[in-house]
Amino acid sequence: MTTSSTRSARLGLRATPAQEAVLRRAAEVTHKSLTEFILDAAYQAAEQTLLDQRLFLVSGGQYQALLDMLDRPESDNPGLAELFSRPPVWDDE
Repeated sequence: MTTSSTRSARLGLRATPAQEAVLRRAAEVTHKSLTEFILDAAYQAAEQTLLDQRLFLVSGGQYQALLDMLDRPESDNPGLAELFSRPPVWDDE
């Protein structure tokens, strides 16, 4: 994680003594301050969580199967047509 501006946002958290000990040891091993270690780890986890919402990794075969499915001509789907014919639940007021 790189920062181009001064850190000004303040975050707080509580941990058990065991959690704190593990975090402090991991920070020492990586030659980072406790704050740097926690912030870097949390930032990486947050980025991965957000990427998981947008990026899907598939094998070549899975990718080709998806392309084949998308290239097929559309077919009637009575259930889907019925679903889209219903008024949205937010209009039931």
